[in-house]
Amino acid sequence: MIAQTIQLALAPVFVLVAIGNILNLLSSRLGRVVDRARHLQERHTATEGPDHDEVVAEIRMIDQRIKLITRAIRVMVTCGLVIGATVAVLFLEELIGFSLQRVAAALFLLAVGLLMWALILFLRETQVAAQQLRIPRIYLEL
Repeated sequence: MIAQTIQLALAPVFVLVAIGNILNLLSSRLGRVVDRARHLQERHTATEGPDHDEVVAEIRMIDQRIKLITRAIRVMVTCGLVIGATVAVLFLEELIGFSLQRVAAALFLLAVGLLMWALILFLRETQVAAQQLRIPRIYLEL
């Protein structure tokens, strides 16, 4: 019976691997955004006029991106914890001999919902990044 429980726990464990990869991607993006924020903070005091306004506008977008990424990380970590709880419930069910299938299913559905929420936050962050990276028309010399 324990072999069957291990087989059941395999799908959530694969989700954990995916969560780890997504967390790696999010933390890399956060690191790059934070580095850019530090650079802009240095430029903030050294600029004035239209250049200063551009720096401030970019800092505001960077701030928004940092908030979105940290929320996505928080939700993704919570998702990982719920997946771990799902696996624990599957093994606990085997050990105590009491049916906890509905609890495991509910936890797994919660984890999928959290995963989708984190991915929506990530999508929003990429939209803000793309908006920030738009090249002004004056540089295109159209």
